[in-house]
Amino acid sequence: MEPSNDVALDIIITNVVSVFRTRCHLNLRTIGLEGSNVIYKPEMGKVLMKLRKPRITASIWSSGKIICTGATSEEDAKLGARRLARCLQKIGFKVRFSDFKVVNVLAVCSLPFQIRLIEFTKNNRPIASYEPEIHPAALYRIKNLRSTVQVFSTGSITVTGNPLTQHSLSIIFTTIIWNVLQSVEEPLNTTPVCNI
Repeated sequence: MEPSNDVALDIIITNVVSVFRTRCHLNLRTIGLEGSNVIYKPEMGKVLMKLRKPRITASIWSSGKIICTGATSEEDAKLGARRLARCLQKIGFKVRFSDFKVVNVLAVCSLPFQIRLIEFTKNNRPIASYEPEIHPAALYRIKNLRSTVQVFSTGSITVTGNPLTQHSLSIIFTTIIWNVLQSVEEPLNTTPVCNI
């Protein structure tokens, strides 16, 4: 049997940002006084509410718009948003859960080698940019998937984008890794395989 040259990479989704509406006006002072795990910020005009399971933090505005951050999957984001709506109903508001959508997804991956960022940006000039005085990572923009990839010299890769599916994440990582491998001087006999 021949040993396999495939390198498996672990792609970890670290943050899912979602938005939903309650379709009613919310009194922030009432939420601050009667809610649990809340921080009332009157100077910013919002209330922060935290849930433990799933672990999310929500920014609540009086207009009824709620932004949830910190979930690790789209299912957790929706479950957490529904739990927040239920908590607001228990306080006494006539909340109706509506207009839920995932706005942003953040995923990270670490490569087992370092990346030469200058060569990487030279090889991918129109869509990659690197300005070390401003940011330590090279930015690689994928317009058709509406996502931005940050490639660090340590081999760490961060993807942020409009709702990313597992399929689009694997496409992004394999394209980036393939371009990174082409910018390395010594040819590597590996084929990237993505595990999500």
